[in-house]
Amino acid sequence: MIMLKELIHILSTQRSDILAALEQHIFLSIVSLIIAAAIAIPLAIVLMNRRKAGEFVLQVAGIIQTLPSLAILGFLIPFVGIGTLPAIIALVMYAIMPIFQNTYSGLTEIDPSLNEAADAFGLTKGFKLFKVQLPLAMPMIMSGIRIAMVMIIGTATLAALIGGGGLGTFIMLGIQTNNNAELLLGAILSAALALIFSALIQVISELSLRKIGILLSVFIVLIAGGFGISSLSQPQGKIVIAGKLGGEPEILINMYKDLIEQDRPSLKVELKPNFGGTSFLYKALKSNQIDIYPEFTGTVLQTLVKTDSIPHNPKTAYIKARDLIKKQDNLIYLEPMKYQNTYAIAVTKQTATRYKLKTTSDLTKVSSLLTAGFDPDFYKLPDGYPGLQQAYGLNFKQVSMMESSLRYEAVKNNQVSATDAYTTDPQLKEYNLVSLQDDKLFFPPYQGAPLINPKILEKYPEIKESLEKLSNKITNTQMIEMNYQVTIKHQKASKVAREYLLEHQLLSK
Repeated sequence: MIMLKELIHILSTQRSDILAALEQHIFLSIVSLIIAAAIAIPLAIVLMNRRKAGEFVLQVAGIIQTLPSLAILGFLIPFVGIGTLPAIIALVMYAIMPIFQNTYSGLTEIDPSLNEAADAFGLTKGFKLFKVQLPLAMPMIMSGIRIAMVMIIGTATLAALIGGGGLGTFIMLGIQTNNNAELLLGAILSAALALIFSALIQVISELSLRKIGILLSVFIVLIAGGFGISSLSQPQGKIVIAGKLGGEPEILINMYKDLIEQDRPSLKVELKPNFGGTSFLYKALKSNQIDIYPEFTGTVLQTLVKTDSIPHNPKTAYIKARDLIKKQDNLIYLEPMKYQNTYAIAVTKQTATRYKLKTTSDLTKVSSLLTAGFDPDFYKLPDGYPGLQQAYGLNFKQVSMMESSLRYEAVKNNQVSATDAYTTDPQLKEYNLVSLQDDKLFFPPYQGAPLINPKILEKYPEIKESLEKLSNKITNTQMIEMNYQVTIKHQKASKVAREYLLEHQLLSK
């Protein structure tokens, strides 16, 4: 019942976002299917009498399907950019195999006596192909197209990782924010699309070749007219700001947009929220596909640059991250904001009051009386619980591993006494939890700041001053509140970001 209420709430508050995601998903799926069919079917026709070449192509198509889709997307970014184009290329690569295989099999498995009869009647190759061979192979061809479409719709959810949009945005956000309602919404809509398109293809398979050709032409015209060829290319003459998955990055990039456009109204800023993970954004930034994205000091030092040690002093960590990223990739890293989005141990307010807990050292004194439930990664990784246990001498009565989506519920319901948390998680406010201070500075600093391609600063140097208005601004409490409004209350990130800037006189009304 609770899940149903959350689904209804999302449907009522995010209707425009859902419709936009559906439109993007349908566009990606139809375009990819048409291109894949346009490649695979003619290729199968050409090779139907060249068995060795046909078998070779089947092997190559099979190998392509074994490649991880994320690896293909990451590989394509430096060459074709971000957005829909790399997503379509990847989807086409995956869809060619079932269409080619079924078309090739359908054409090569036709009863030889029928081909001999057509030759005996003196039919031309073209007439024989369109009047005999393709009609006989059509059930197999349409079956391959149906398989490819279902595969495309499922795989297209990954387009969200590179700014391609689609229903994957809801799935990825649901995973990122532990919001099962959003995850379920994306999954249900994707499954519904697969069923609907599978049924449509079944209906189309019963039409004549001529009618299928007409229908295909109509699809192509509608797609070209409705979306425009420009949808496939990166817009020029703009500042493109991207953000990782989640409410917090979307809030930040909306702040960047508002501050830049206030100081230079003629400059247009394009946002790409929920872009994906660090590696995708970093590649896009270095290949000039995006211009700015917010990154954390700890992530720069742990993931993006090669360093033997990570300072635990926030200022020292920032300076090291700034200098190393400049030296390695000539990227500009501006001054960070005040808040920290790092690990912490969280307990209920009642537990904190009962045992007088403010710091992790305080927890050490009573840990033998308490139980804990940790995310699997935090439980296993050296820079998670094992390292924390050694640094503080923690000795919980019992420690359990549990999925990240369950651990906050477990603490709230007193099934465990403590869990791991990120220090700006909205669930801290939702469940009235207290994050204990890491008084020994075990966890590295994670302060967010704009990471910028220097080319955009050469072109628009004034945006540096605009973005630095957020330097040393936004406390942990303020970030938790904003994340709560966006992630839990489903407020628009643009609205929440603007309200903060107005309240703190960083933006004029």
